[in-house]
Amino acid sequence: MTLRTNFVAALALATVFSGTAYADGSVNIYTYRQPELIQPVLDAFTAETGIKTQVLFLDKGLEERIAAEGQNSPADVIMTVDIARLTKAKEAGITQALDDQTVNALLPEEYRDPEGHWFGLTKRARVVYVSKDRVKDTAITYADLADPKWKGKLCMRSGQHDYNLALISAAIAHWGPEKTEEWLKGLKANLGRKPDGGDRPQAGAIVAGQCDIAIGNTYYVGLMRTNEKDPKEKEWGNAINVLFPTFENGKTHVNISGIALARNAPNRDNAVKLIQFLASHKAQQVYAEKNFEYPVEPGLEPSEMVKSFGTLDADTLPLAEIASHRKEASEMVDRVGLDDGPSS
Repeated sequence: MTLRTNFVAALALATVFSGTAYADGSVNIYTYRQPELIQPVLDAFTAETGIKTQVLFLDKGLEERIAAEGQNSPADVIMTVDIARLTKAKEAGITQALDDQTVNALLPEEYRDPEGHWFGLTKRARVVYVSKDRVKDTAITYADLADPKWKGKLCMRSGQHDYNLALISAAIAHWGPEKTEEWLKGLKANLGRKPDGGDRPQAGAIVAGQCDIAIGNTYYVGLMRTNEKDPKEKEWGNAINVLFPTFENGKTHVNISGIALARNAPNRDNAVKLIQFLASHKAQQVYAEKNFEYPVEPGLEPSEMVKSFGTLDADTLPLAEIASHRKEASEMVDRVGLDDGPSS
């Protein structure tokens, strides 16, 4: 795009931000997360610092938009979920490194980019939903998901979805590619139907008797069990138990929600203050509780709802290492034909 086009785009975003994009005392947030999920913690930030927040939500194309805006981009920070999206933002050249002692002291190394381009704020586990009525198992490993005892009883969303690619990437990091590919073949053989839908509909498939177990994220269980607007989803959430599968190290794969400092942040100082605040004890508890996630800071307790899922012993494998296997994982999913379903 031309400089003039970039300038016009920046002016348009300034309008979106009510004319405060470059004003003192504000910070502009581009996010893939639904605004209602982040607003409580942003309100707490404003209450503590007096700095106003302006949010632009996009369901796709965030990286491309910031890149097109170039040096005139109003974006100060990027908030998103999944290690893949955070690393994609870094690879797109729309983030900048931040070496901040306050943030580094609060957030464990495995949940930070080694070069300081992104920071994990909350974590969620990739677990197994099981039928309360038909499954009596109380423990399971990731390797067990390929056991023929589950033939025709496993449901999952697309293997190409970011959440599953992260899990498969973690498997590659733990087991190597050959064992992981054999494991994927076992998963495919155990499918009760073609991979489809999101994580919550997998719980619905369990209730419908299409499968007995499913792969999903922990926070969806909280969202289902507290969904007063959709009794169907509440029924799904209450009909399943959560098992925390493990690798050979006895730990469960986790992913994150995170934040990155935008490359051309016009309100950089305020953006850094936001990142520092979101890394804090207070903010992590507010943010994690609202979203049924786990705080990243060691020792912080999750909400009572999240505790009810069971005990999480999170894998300490650096997320940057997991992200490095993403392309290999995606190619493996296609090679095995996982998304084609069990009969292909």
